[in-house]
Amino acid sequence: MPPDRLTQIRRYLYLNGMTGIHELAEKVDASLATIRRDLQRLEEQGVIIRTHGGAAIAETVGMEIAFEAREHQRLEDKRAIADAAFAQLRPGSAVFFDAGTTVLQMAHRLRLDPMPLTVFSNNIAVAEALMGMDQVQVILLGGRVRAGNRSVVGVLSEQVIDGLWFDQLYLGASAVQPDNTIATPDSDEARLNAAMLKHATERYLLADSSKFNRHSTYRVGKLDQVSRVFTDSGLDEEWVGRLAQLNIPLTRAP
Repeated sequence: MPPDRLTQIRRYLYLNGMTGIHELAEKVDASLATIRRDLQRLEEQGVIIRTHGGAAIAETVGMEIAFEAREHQRLEDKRAIADAAFAQLRPGSAVFFDAGTTVLQMAHRLRLDPMPLTVFSNNIAVAEALMGMDQVQVILLGGRVRAGNRSVVGVLSEQVIDGLWFDQLYLGASAVQPDNTIATPDSDEARLNAAMLKHATERYLLADSSKFNRHSTYRVGKLDQVSRVFTDSGLDEEWVGRLAQLNIPLTRAP
């Protein structure tokens, strides 16, 4: 289903900055009067800041839309990867869902086909997705909130992880680097993800093929620390061979 007009306006303002009402009207195919009413509604909701003859996205909302944009990038691949990884879940397990947008699709998949689980997460969006499910106990870590990533990180989160053990970890990645390491752009997230890897029996990496051969600033860990890699069918054959050499099982979701 295509996005509604208000969503189109929000996304356009996020991507293009300050925009006049005539340009907005043209982009969303609406009259000037309709655009003025839409902008008034969005301003009342705190989503935008109106200016003379136009509007701009509010700063805090910009971070939310940035997360939303990442969540919807390669969405079909992410859903296919999550569906393949979902088969590993076992009723009665204690599992950790990290803050990756592909892992978030695991939470949406679980909502469609619930089972008794204890789900730990540092992802606010995961907690929201699983909220109110009778069979699923959700435990959200405490710590510093990364608004742009809707995640919780920092010393408090690391201390909590230190006292826990998980049957399964579902871990996303900002980058799978050419030196066979997993990396992220945030130092606190890197430390927390490293702690997750040390406190789980089965460790699954969920990363679409675009994440391979990327670089990021902070190292999380090595590929040989994971039990299986889940990705999409677009993964380069060189990486398929490399994972085989490392004896890391690979699932490529169709």
